[in-house]
Formats: sequence, C-alpha cells, structure tokens
Amino acid sequence: MSNVSYYTEEGLKKLREELSQLKDIERPKASQAIAEARDKGDLSENAEYDAAKEAQGMLEMKIAKLEETLAGARLIDESQLDTSKALVLSKVKIKNQTNGMEMIYTLVADGEADLASGKISVNSPIGKGLLGKSVGEVAEIQVPNGVMKFDVLEITRE
Repeated sequence: MSNVSYYTEEGLKKLREELSQLKDIERPKASQAIAEARDKGDLSENAEYDAAKEAQGMLEMKIAKLEETLAGARLIDESQLDTSKALVLSKVKIKNQTNGMEMIYTLVADGEADLASGKISVNSPIGKGLLGKSVGEVAEIQVPNGVMKFDVLEITRE
C-alpha cells in the first residue's frame, strides 16, 4: 500500500510535470540510445548497449517511484486548516531559547522541502517538534546533542 503524502497545488503540479518529462522525453531518448547501441554489432561485447540498458532501467525505476508518489498524493485544502496551530503550510516564527536567534520556517510535505527557501518537511525533527504547537508554546526538539527549546512567536498562512 502506498503512503499518503500531502502537497500544495504547486508541489503536485511540479510532480506531474517531472513525470511527464520522464515519460514523454527521457523514455524515448533511452529507447533510441539502446537501438543505436544495438545497431553497432555483437551485444555480448557492447559496453554502450549495457550502459544504455542500465540507464533505461534506472529511468523506469524513477518513473515507477514518481507514479507511486502521485498515487498517494493528496491536495491540501488550505481553507480547512486550523490557523491557531502549526500545521502543514503554516509559516512559523520561532526563537531559539539558547542563543535568542529567530527563524521563520514554512512547514511543507517531504517532496516540497527546501531549506534554502525556508521550507522544512513536517517529518524533519524541527517540523515534527513544531506540529500542533500554538503561539506562546515551547517546542522541545530532540537533536543529537540533547534537546533544543524554541518559543513559538507567530503562526501565519501564506
């Protein structure tokens, strides 16, 4: 059974586009590479043919994984989300109690996480620690060298 993952409309669109690219463009290229290598003669000593077949196998595996992800993908209905708690698609401003540093993270599904743009997965340690918290609460997050405490300062929606 496939796992259910929740995505924004943008994230789901990106997944579909990637799958389309792999099926419509990359798959025919792989078939063409195999055909060209096959035309070069004896397959038992043809490294180019072996490499093309391996590349096709990897491509098919990637396509199957994307199809499985899409089969379990669900679109998040933002209108149904509770705005008083940190949930998927919440933008959460937190303050580290140890060093006073403030950070803003947007909680997203695994496939949409991008730390460079401030999007963290709800399955990451910080994401798990923030889920369900309200403004004013303290999120205690287990890290390799102990427990970090963060004050939840603000929760907004994009």
